[in-house]
Amino acid sequence: MLSMFGPISLDLYLPALPALATDLRSSTSAAQLSITACLLGLAVGQLVAGPLSDQFGRRKPLVVGLAVYLLASAACAFAPTIEALVALRLVQGLAGAAGIVIARAVARDLYSGRRLVIIFSRLILVNGLAPILAPVIGGQLALVVSWRGIFLVLAAFGVVLLAAGVFGVPESLPPERRRAGGVGDTLRSFGTLLKDRLFVAVVLAAGFAGASMFAYIAGATFVLQRLFGLSAQQFSFAFGANALGIMVFGQVGARLAHRWSPHRVMALGLLLNLLGSAGLAVTVLVGLGLPFLLGSLFVMVSALGLVFPTSTALALADYPDRAGAASSLLGLGQYVMGAVVAPLVGLAGEDTAVPLGIVAVACSVVATATFFAVAVPAIHRSRLVEPDEITPPQTPA
Repeated sequence: MLSMFGPISLDLYLPALPALATDLRSSTSAAQLSITACLLGLAVGQLVAGPLSDQFGRRKPLVVGLAVYLLASAACAFAPTIEALVALRLVQGLAGAAGIVIARAVARDLYSGRRLVIIFSRLILVNGLAPILAPVIGGQLALVVSWRGIFLVLAAFGVVLLAAGVFGVPESLPPERRRAGGVGDTLRSFGTLLKDRLFVAVVLAAGFAGASMFAYIAGATFVLQRLFGLSAQQFSFAFGANALGIMVFGQVGARLAHRWSPHRVMALGLLLNLLGSAGLAVTVLVGLGLPFLLGSLFVMVSALGLVFPTSTALALADYPDRAGAASSLLGLGQYVMGAVVAPLVGLAGEDTAVPLGIVAVACSVVATATFFAVAVPAIHRSRLVEPDEITPPQTPA
């Protein structure tokens, strides 16, 4: 459920985004800034929550983040202006980041090697339920409540998670494995990670690949509903089909992890992501129509089911003692790049899909080039070529 934080916070209100823009008398690009603000909060919040979880354990920062998320979600429902909503979405993202980064850190506390890749692939399966269910539920909610009611539903989700965090989550990082030293140690951890050529390359490749999806998240609502005439409910099912693709590809990646090293699985995912984004760009430039658009989007987005689990395993593998810090930088790369590209797809207005195609393919090209030019040579020089060589963490008490 913690790994669903990002998708459900971003996707549940997407079918109501055009209505939100109308209600608050804002432009398309301004409404999309509410997505950007949440993405930025999800990125920056991980920089705080990850290192804090290395120092104080996973449970305390998690409970605090869940409580603030609950309050911020409820406040979004009563935002009087688009400016207020954007500010509150930033706070919501900052708080929700604790759940995302700590979920990955807990997985690294407990697993390693091929098992870690498989576990992250299973999290993708669970995580994939959010973008399938969120827009579908959001589309149905839009029939009976306004966008404000949808944010109250997010607040209710926060209540459930807070109760689970308080009463049901055990501590996976015992005191003897925690890091001391406060801010200084945090900065040293970040410095160590940023000096690792392989770590930085994997973070950038995953971040740019993920940015192609965030461009789709920001632009698909307007492209599919206003350009191609899909209703909110039809859009939610189209959106859900791509999320289902992420789940399926994630499980394919788990199967491949039994025979392939993580970097080979990630390479396949990046190439498929590039193929889909290139098809999307050609479709919107030439005007090939809705079937080609949906097919290209499916390939582009589904391929991330191969990219995200393997990139996470590669990024965290060498740092069992800094899993929180490593996870936070990985998340920062994905969400900051998403926050940057989200408003770009709306700059030309809501009457063209060309910016979506150009932004998506540019992100995919950079991701693939970074991985093959920087990460692959570094992997060949490291012990990560065979994932079972990764040193397993100590089993927590």
